[in-house]
Amino acid sequence: MAMWNMLGARDVDVCHWESFGKGWFADAISHLKLRDTVNVTEHTADYGELPDLSKTSGDNDICFTFNGTTSGVRVPDGADFISDDRTGLTMCDATSACFAMNMPWDKLDVTTYSWQKVLGGEGAHGVLILSPRAVERLESYTPENRPLPKIFRLAKKGKIEAGIFKGATINTPSMIAVEDYIDALQWADSVGGQPGLVKRAEDNLAAVESFVAENDWIDFLAKDKATRSSTSVCLTLDLDPDQIKKLVALLDDKEVALDIGGYRDAPPSIRIWCGSTVEKEDVEALMPWLKWAYDEVKGN
Repeated sequence: MAMWNMLGARDVDVCHWESFGKGWFADAISHLKLRDTVNVTEHTADYGELPDLSKTSGDNDICFTFNGTTSGVRVPDGADFISDDRTGLTMCDATSACFAMNMPWDKLDVTTYSWQKVLGGEGAHGVLILSPRAVERLESYTPENRPLPKIFRLAKKGKIEAGIFKGATINTPSMIAVEDYIDALQWADSVGGQPGLVKRAEDNLAAVESFVAENDWIDFLAKDKATRSSTSVCLTLDLDPDQIKKLVALLDDKEVALDIGGYRDAPPSIRIWCGSTVEKEDVEALMPWLKWAYDEVKGN
C-alpha cells in the first residue's frame, strides 16, 4: 500500500537478501514499473548474507526488509547505513522484527508489520507506521497514471486520510481478532514490555547458539553473528536435501516440532521460530531432539 502511494517521487534503492524482500523488488519494477520514470537500484545478496547497504543513497527512497524471515539474516542494530540527513524516505517491512528487535524509529519513515508474527496474533492484519516525512510525501506527491483501489488510498485531495489511523475502516475487522491483539499486548506488558520481548527472543537465540557451538554438523545460515536473526533462526545441516526432509518428518511425526523445514526458495535448511511468545525452555528441550533426528537420518 505504501509503495503504491509514495514511490516514484525520486530514485529508489531496493535492498533484498531473501524471498519476501525480493518480492518487493519485483513489485517495484514489474507492477509499479518504476524504471519507466526513475532509477531503481537493486542491492542484493545470497541467502545467509547481507548486501553492502552502505551503497544506498540518502537522496533516494530506500526499501528493505528489517529481518529476512526466510534467510535468518537481519539488519544490524541501529541501521547505521541510513543517514540522519536523508532526503529520501525509508520503507521498512518489519513483519518478523517489531517487538522482538530494537527498531531505530528515527531512521524509519514507513514501517509495516503484522499482528501475526512476534505477538502471535491473527494473520491478515497489518499495521502501518508513518513518520512526519512520510505524511508530507503523501500530501505533496500523487503518482501519475497509477489508479489505486479505494482500500489502497492513503490520501484524498492532497491530505492524508487521517481516519484510517483513528479507527475508521472500510470493512469491519473481526472484533475477536482485535480483542486477541489487545490480549497479546497486555501479555507483553506482563513480561516487561518491549525490552522484555526483545530479551525473550535473544534468550531463545542464545539457546540455539549454545547447541550449535557444541555440534559441528549444524550451523547458522547467517554468515555474520551481527546479522543473525533472533526470531526466524535458519540452520544448515550436514545432510543432503532429502535427509533434511526426513529429519523434519521425524520431528513432525513425534510432535516435537512442526513445519521447521526451510522456506521453499531457501537453501536446504531448517527454520526454528524463536520469537518472543516462545519459551526458552521449549527451545532448549528441542535441541536434544534435533541431535536424535540427525543421528537417525545419518545412521549414527
